Amino acid sequence: MKLDENILQIFNKDWALVTAGDEQNFNTMTIGWGGLGTLWSKPVATVYVKPCRYTHEFLERNEYFTISFFDGKHKTALGVLGSKSGRDCDKVALGGLTPRFLAHGVTFCEACTTLVCKKIYRQDLDPNAIPQDARDRYYQSEAPHTMYVGEVVDVVR
Repeated sequence: MKLDENILQIFNKDWALVTAGDEQNFNTMTIGWGGLGTLWSKPVATVYVKPCRYTHEFLERNEYFTISFFDGKHKTALGVLGSKSGRDCDKVALGGLTPRFLAHGVTFCEACTTLVCKKIYRQDLDPNAIPQDARDRYYQSEAPHTMYVGEVVDVVR
């Protein structure tokens, strides 16, 4: 088996969008942390979102979420979607992306690949279990991330 090194950088280097909600009301944000694997004999994707982010509310309320991956020409749009809040503006329009509504979530017409995930687990990260250097770097003024694990139930291309 050959493991493509890019799979290990797909979140950190290439970024992605995590989106939750439906056609009437959804929010999305750029993520740089995540993972793909298996849990309980199911294919899963894991994402991490801070409670202060507007998208966190949507992840909490919804049973499904999507993770959308883009080619490099959309990096600017992902930058906009990671720096603006959906509470304050229509950041999807500002980023120039076109929503695409699915049976279980929202993706974007410009996405190369989207994972549709059914939420099967969530856990707030325990500050006491986080290494000190990470606490110092990421959690000086905000609560730690919530980890969401979703069973990958569909792949949309």
